[in-house]
Amino acid sequence: MKSTIHTIYAACICLLSCMTMASCGQEETASMETEQSNVMQFRIAHPSQQQAAPVSRATETSFETNDRIGLFVCEENEPLQVGGNYVNNASLTYNGTEWTPTRPIYWNDGSYDVYAYYPYHSPILSTDEMEFRVAADQSTAGTADAVGGYEASDFLWASAKKQTAGNDAVALKFKHCMSKLTIRLIKGEDYEGDELPQDAEVFIHNTVPNATIDLAAGIATKTLYGTEATLKAKAAGNNRYTAIVVPQRITNRRPLVEVVMRGVSYLMESTFVFKPGMHHIISLTITKNPEQVKIEIGGEIENWETTEE
Repeated sequence: MKSTIHTIYAACICLLSCMTMASCGQEETASMETEQSNVMQFRIAHPSQQQAAPVSRATETSFETNDRIGLFVCEENEPLQVGGNYVNNASLTYNGTEWTPTRPIYWNDGSYDVYAYYPYHSPILSTDEMEFRVAADQSTAGTADAVGGYEASDFLWASAKKQTAGNDAVALKFKHCMSKLTIRLIKGEDYEGDELPQDAEVFIHNTVPNATIDLAAGIATKTLYGTEATLKAKAAGNNRYTAIVVPQRITNRRPLVEVVMRGVSYLMESTFVFKPGMHHIISLTITKNPEQVKIEIGGEIENWETTEE
């Protein structure tokens, strides 16, 4: 009889233990699911994309593996600051499929404004006058550890307001803050040679390469007392050369574009307005006489990724 009682008692303990373990397992699973649902997710779109979505270092038309963006999150209607925000300049890295922060970012109660920019910088000393400089030599190619001069100069910005916890990821559609200039070289009728050489060097003179960025508004402004410099454009194929320029107005006629080809310098002088987010195209017809270059200034294209023939 005693043996039977002991057996029943042991079975009850075993059953209770199993029920406790199952309950703990369910609680742990529920806790993990709740924690996962509170993690901020992001859908990032390059300016070339129509919709914010996971995309594949930023090239002319896409982000690439190991690109990094900076992220700020602050409570809705609160001013963006260097510190004291809900999230301060977090680094998100693209792995080819998704963007991952150094540490997970969790939602809290309330509504938030999200700001993002590319390329990532640290430290940031001001969010309304963040210092930025386009590369002097934008013809340099990228490496496994760094983007090329042109890509490093293309400052991108995005924001999403009134974001709350939920199943939807925060959609961030980036835009260009700088101005883009493309120089098209056209062979003139009296030019000696069948084709224009493909190894020309193109320079943009007399522009200020320094800017300040308002990270809350995505506005780039030429540094007020910045020193003018020369930028070297990168070859873009088909006798095209392109460079990123800080938005600014050149009011006095002065040397702006120089093409060096087979030891001969072709110079264009002009006033010009580099508008933010705009793609400007200048066509230069190369003739036998470098002093008789024909200049045609095209229209402004808001979509940088549009191909002009």
